[in-house]
Amino acid sequence: MWRGFMAGMLLGLMLSGCVSAGTHEQTLAELDKTKTGFENFKKQTAGQIDALQKGLKDTVQALEDANLRVAALEQEKGRLTADLTQTRDQANALSAKLEAEQARAATLEQEKRQLLTTISQHEERLKAEEIEQADKEEEIKRLSQAQADLTKSLEVEIAKDEVEIQQIHDRLTIKMIDKLLFDSGQADLKPAGLKVLKELSNFLASVVAKEIRIEGHTDNLPITGELKDRFPTNWELSTARATNVARYLVEKGGVFAANVSAAGHADTRPVASNNTGKGRAANRRIEIVLYPKDLLAEKGKQKPPPLQAPEPQSASELITQP
Repeated sequence: MWRGFMAGMLLGLMLSGCVSAGTHEQTLAELDKTKTGFENFKKQTAGQIDALQKGLKDTVQALEDANLRVAALEQEKGRLTADLTQTRDQANALSAKLEAEQARAATLEQEKRQLLTTISQHEERLKAEEIEQADKEEEIKRLSQAQADLTKSLEVEIAKDEVEIQQIHDRLTIKMIDKLLFDSGQADLKPAGLKVLKELSNFLASVVAKEIRIEGHTDNLPITGELKDRFPTNWELSTARATNVARYLVEKGGVFAANVSAAGHADTRPVASNNTGKGRAANRRIEIVLYPKDLLAEKGKQKPPPLQAPEPQSASELITQP
């Protein structure tokens, strides 16, 4: 093709008279040279094209590989993102759980401190109760010894059933029939009863940790005659008798006044039936009761206020002749 093209060109030139024979040979030589260069260029260009095509193919393959890697990386990124989200959720859950556990630990620590405080308080209370119990036992021993001494000093009156001494744990009750201290229907102390009250005051003056209640009691027979002007009812009579005994013990016997109270109960607390003379005699009595000072407080009660006799008397008038 190339050769036919070149021959055609030369033929044309010769027919036109423009090219000589020598020139023709030279031209053919140049054309061959050009053809060779072109062939070389063509081969070179073909090699370059092949190289470029191969490079393009490699590039396309590399691009496809890269796209695959990008897709894989995107997939991995999605998985990692999901894992990260899950991990964050787990971290948040663990953080919330940790906060809850810390709050629970703080609550438990507070409860522990409160429990230790309660235990300490209980231990202190137990120690105090042990000490108190030991003191009570010692007080009961002292009270028992005092009862024994008092019983010995009043053995004559006890033998006559005029005085009765009874101890129950740390409570001591001394009962005296009315005729030992008073004439019938009267509230003035008899000299015959002063010996008993003197012995009692020696004992009661040494009492510190006790409430000393002087209680007056009567039978159920109403007050009659002239006595009604002074004692309208047994309430006034029982109160006057209790008050006079209390005043004697304080003013003459040296008993600590702050420990003493007096009350009249009339016939409301009998110890025997009022249907017989013997029963009524037992009900007409003075009781001196020694309570532990904390007993009324433990029962939630108030100490009753002292009652006064309707007609107060001076200490010197407490003693009258029978």
